[in-house]
Amino acid sequence: MAVLTFELPDGSTREVDVVQVLNAGYAGRSQEDVAAHVAELAELGVPGPSVTPALYPVSPYLAQQTDRVQVQHGRTSGEAEWALVVADGGELLLTAACDHTDRDLEVHGVAWSKNAGPDVLARRAWRLADVESRLDELTLRAWVTHGDTRTEIQSGTLAELLTPAYWVDVLRSRGTLTPGTVLISGTIPMTPGVDQFADGWSVELGDPATGDAIRLDYDVQPMPAPIG
Repeated sequence: MAVLTFELPDGSTREVDVVQVLNAGYAGRSQEDVAAHVAELAELGVPGPSVTPALYPVSPYLAQQTDRVQVQHGRTSGEAEWALVVADGGELLLTAACDHTDRDLEVHGVAWSKNAGPDVLARRAWRLADVESRLDELTLRAWVTHGDTRTEIQSGTLAELLTPAYWVDVLRSRGTLTPGTVLISGTIPMTPGVDQFADGWSVELGDPATGDAIRLDYDVQPMPAPIG
């Protein structure tokens, strides 16, 4: 499948052989706001989930640490998220992630669209236990690039999303809180008017208490046209 390597603040590393990836959806802390968002998406033709929050299994090989995402057309985009990674011995890591999604396919099925692009993860991580007491203060931001122009498209805090502890309980109840599991958090709202169909995406998970930040960056590269 995929093997990911994370560097921790103390310089040590964790190698994780990914066996399961789950993407949370409609995972805002306020489920009233989520219901309003579901209604908005329905007007765009995106089918709503049967329950919220939702959880979509994704092929494990789609968890990647990469600086390039290849796409089949121009209507794909990322989403700023955090990722919970279960390392050996059940150690829980927190890192930045970007769920690159096929927006054309999304109207036919959210689960399909999640499996049409990778979940890009940062190469650094924190131990969840080291930041858990101030999770709501952690910041989550994203930028898109169009040519030489870089524009912020998402900015918020983890207080807007369901907590890692919530998802730990869900995984434990399903018997899947096991080494090699990666859970992607769901995202925060995008800034209206910013073009999400970009040449590149950057995501930052920041800790104001320490000034530390975990970042990822990748270019979006169109594939050649099909032959035949």
